[in-house]
Amino acid sequence: MTAELLVENADMIRPGLEESAWVVVKALVSSGVAMSIAGSSRPASGAEHLISHQLDRTAPGRALHGHQVGVASIMTEYLHSGENGQWTAIRDALDELGAPTTAAELGIDDAELIAALTSAHEIRDRYTILQGGINEAAAIEVATATGVIDG
Repeated sequence: MTAELLVENADMIRPGLEESAWVVVKALVSSGVAMSIAGSSRPASGAEHLISHQLDRTAPGRALHGHQVGVASIMTEYLHSGENGQWTAIRDALDELGAPTTAAELGIDDAELIAALTSAHEIRDRYTILQGGINEAAAIEVATATGVIDG
């Protein structure tokens, strides 16, 4: 619900616009409620967060957590739904917001991104789309297909 709310309203989220703040606050409250019900951060911390945390380890200080999560969301949604899935809506919403959509825009080279993608499952014992890991060839395929890297 939180992600859908932000993607559906990406065209109206702008700095200094009060309506933008309401959309973002509503999304944050929704996320907080989900975590409270679950008693953990799991509802708001999937594979995309694991990738971001791994980037924090391997390429510290290069990009903001939210920017890394956004780029990782493009790839993890592709893994969930394939080439015809909602990953393009996520990418387009991020682009509309002026947020990074590629490894280069994060200041991370392709090899660093692929290394993070292939090792992110090792960070926490959480069931995600990355359960059991993803090999380098598959990581390159996903990152290239989504335009996150040039390939």
